[in-house]
Amino acid sequence: MLSGKASARYGAAIMTTTPAPQPAADRDRLHIPLGDGAPRLVPLLAGHGPALQAACAADADIWRIYPTDYGPDGFAASFGALLANPTRLPFAILDGDLLVGMTAYLRIEPAAQTLEIGNSYLRPDRRGTGLNGAMKRLMIDHAFACGFRRIEFRIDARNGRSQAAVGKLGAVREGLLRAERITWTGHVRDTVLFSLLESDPRPGR
Repeated sequence: MLSGKASARYGAAIMTTTPAPQPAADRDRLHIPLGDGAPRLVPLLAGHGPALQAACAADADIWRIYPTDYGPDGFAASFGALLANPTRLPFAILDGDLLVGMTAYLRIEPAAQTLEIGNSYLRPDRRGTGLNGAMKRLMIDHAFACGFRRIEFRIDARNGRSQAAVGKLGAVREGLLRAERITWTGHVRDTVLFSLLESDPRPGR
């Protein structure tokens, strides 16, 4: 057991090395229009519904590997639930004046300075054009500018295209979350977790 003097000495040392509290990230600044070219991201509104429904119907089969159904049969309920969910900040993706998809910030924890980018979809004719990478970089740069330090991407283990895409952004594959969720089809999904830190090297930085 330490003597009173030694205990006080070690206690003082511990107190002097305690890091200062970290400021919370700024959630209120996240949900604003981003970009001034192609793509542009604007906060998703009810009025975007018809155009987004048409974009989602352009690849009706893909929704089987999504956790939520935005296909022709499920769009109305899923879109309504998305807009009503206060924990998500969704965006419409615009290419010129054409709405070509959606994305969102979710799992937003300002005190921990962490969030996830997800709920992302692009029409088939915009995939492989560089639009996805440009859109994600807008969101990444903006989140870091708002004081977030860690961004996560949670991807269905069956979705190799999306895993490759976030890898090109500099995100690090952290591991597999086994049986992490049940999707709308009843599939018990394995989820691949990627993360990107503000301090990580990334292309174009």
